Amino acid sequence: MSPRLLFQLHLVLGYVAWLLCFGTYIWPKLKAMNPFDAQRAIATLHSFRFFGLVFVLPGVVGNGLPAGFATFAAYGDFITGLLAMLALLTARVRPLFWSFVVAFNLAGAIDLIVDYAHAVQADLPAHAAELGATYAIPIIYVPLLMITHGAAFYLLLRPRFRVQAAPGY
Repeated sequence: MSPRLLFQLHLVLGYVAWLLCFGTYIWPKLKAMNPFDAQRAIATLHSFRFFGLVFVLPGVVGNGLPAGFATFAAYGDFITGLLAMLALLTARVRPLFWSFVVAFNLAGAIDLIVDYAHAVQADLPAHAAELGATYAIPIIYVPLLMITHGAAFYLLLRPRFRVQAAPGY
């Protein structure tokens, strides 16, 4: 099997595995939570995105990793992680919290979409060996991040119905 095909298979199977796990264990719990707690849980996961800076850490990735991919991915993740941390730090000031929730989800989703575009443009599967220790990030971590951004947007945009008692009750 070619490295390109293996990389693409890993990526697809990463999404399949996370969608199965997410749909069975995580999504039912997130939907049952109040919106604040659900977004706080998602922000907690994304607060670890500072780890993406590893793409520009010499010695961890190979010298042949396309710079256009590595730099944008590293700093996009870093910004998203900081915004998620700010959301968590401002949880007691709800308007700020919700602003940072929207900001980190927009920044993070755009980051991942642009990372995918850069990966295609740079033919990242042909350079998969240059990912070194970071190979697991696009295969295992990124699918979960993208899925949780989708869930966060759904939770932000879904209508909230309140049951009100009829007059006299």
